[in-house]
Amino acid sequence: MALLKFSPVFKDYLWGGNSLKTAYHKDYSGEILAESWELSCHPDGPCIITNGNYKGMSFKNYIEIAGKQVLGTNCNEFLEFPILIKFIDAKDNLSIQVHPSDEYALSHENQYGKTEMWYVADCEEDAFLYYGFTKAISNEEFKKRAQNGSLTEVLNKIYVKKGDVFFIEAGTLHAIGKGIIIAEIQQNSNITYRVFDYGRKDINGMKRELHIEKALQVTNFSPRLKHISFVPHLGICKYFTVDKVVLDNKYMKKFLGEVNGDSFLHILVLEGEGCIEYEDGGAFQKGDSMLLTASSGNFEVSGACELLFTYVSK
Repeated sequence: MALLKFSPVFKDYLWGGNSLKTAYHKDYSGEILAESWELSCHPDGPCIITNGNYKGMSFKNYIEIAGKQVLGTNCNEFLEFPILIKFIDAKDNLSIQVHPSDEYALSHENQYGKTEMWYVADCEEDAFLYYGFTKAISNEEFKKRAQNGSLTEVLNKIYVKKGDVFFIEAGTLHAIGKGIIIAEIQQNSNITYRVFDYGRKDINGMKRELHIEKALQVTNFSPRLKHISFVPHLGICKYFTVDKVVLDNKYMKKFLGEVNGDSFLHILVLEGEGCIEYEDGGAFQKGDSMLLTASSGNFEVSGACELLFTYVSK
């Protein structure tokens, strides 16, 4: 089996900034970097392998050639690679939006729906996000507020701090506020229904498309809990499980792990630097990511760093 490294896919959405370039070492020459897709098989941005025998090949093609066993037996129920992992730099507010369930998305969009998890990697003071409703509302009130710009009055506004975690089930209305950097683990989907976008215009001077009618069909209008605990995990669902590992190079110097045949393991570096001992692993720094395919066996991580481990569990 193998340790794979990837070239991220960059997205220049109008609300992005420069923090992923300056703080997370992303090699990008454009003016705005909103998202860095660290692990993706999605046709809107497939990652390319940058090391080993499969260097230069897309991750999707690698799976087709190497076989689905590299993903692990827990992925057998999925027709395609189940997740997409990204960094998000919200220099400005993202639109208020919602993602559909698998059932709706497969019948209307010909792809899977989108459940996701946010980890607040960094944020400015007084930064906030929107997460569901503060009270139950009707379809009629939702549509009226979406059209007149008053929707935020009934949304659950949460001030955030570094290390906060939010689990966003499909159907949950949400929006990342400005001044927040997010590590997002999500289903392998790129479907977003915008409900309100602050009247912004794209580079062609046109207001961005809204999808209010579709949102009416998929949104959960009941109030959401502010926090859902998945202890000892950060998040867990049938598509992904996420754990956090912290090493301080003093009291906790090393992490010894094993990747068996059940699942791959993706490692995302949130802070610091270190080294992974596995074949051509080597040193890593903040912003890096790598994937150990299923049945890779034992590995060792050392250094002073904060890591997110993502895999598929039963």
